[in-house]
Amino acid sequence: MWSLKKQLAAFPYSLVMVAITAAVLGAHGSAIAQEQSVKPGINKPFADPNVGLFVGIFEGESREVFRYREAVVALLGLEQGMDVADIGAGTGLFTRIMAPWVGDSGRVYAVDIAAKFLDHIETENREAGIENVDLVRCDQHTTNLAPNSVDRVFVCDTYHHFEFPHDTLTSIRRALRPDGRLMIVDFERVEGLSKAFVLGHVRCGKGTVTDEVRDAGFSLVAEIPMMEEQYVLVFKKRPPTNKSSGSKGDRKNKSARAK
Repeated sequence: MWSLKKQLAAFPYSLVMVAITAAVLGAHGSAIAQEQSVKPGINKPFADPNVGLFVGIFEGESREVFRYREAVVALLGLEQGMDVADIGAGTGLFTRIMAPWVGDSGRVYAVDIAAKFLDHIETENREAGIENVDLVRCDQHTTNLAPNSVDRVFVCDTYHHFEFPHDTLTSIRRALRPDGRLMIVDFERVEGLSKAFVLGHVRCGKGTVTDEVRDAGFSLVAEIPMMEEQYVLVFKKRPPTNKSSGSKGDRKNKSARAK
């Protein structure tokens, strides 16, 4: 039987190095490829949240999007039988509003990182007789939504809490059906104009959010003016790029079909 030394000597050096490199990447590739946190610790307050305190914050007239809550949900274009995900559902404010829009034949997925928030939503829904809501516990990297499971994804005042935005957006894109839409509502962040809380808490402005979402495989459909301190962006999934070679006419036909 050949020794290891003799076996290695029987192969070209380049092939040996390729094999070694592949083995190393196979063992450590996931760690190398893992996205780095864009704001470490941003979600620590939600490890054990005071739900009553957050009900007052999220569902109070001082919150601009609370005052526009019905109009904001209307922008989603929900219909009976649709499935919608409320990412960062919090105390369930928007989840409860969405439920009658999709009706008994549709589902609302209340997605949150905090188990206490989900418990609160379950209690509120039970008392209100709302039966078309499913609770989904997410983590920092994924929504834990099933592939191709929703028609709309709603992210309100939550994007700036995405510690790993590309990972989370990839999860959202996977969950959206082909004609689905992603709506993001968040704070305008403009130096010299935005409130001190926003400048200190929100890591980036609308332009960076738009770039990050586009990089994750989405196209901007619309920016809807509605509020003074917050923006509304609507995205759709961008069709996968066909990298196969072909004639100019073939590429033109493929582009037409994608539209």
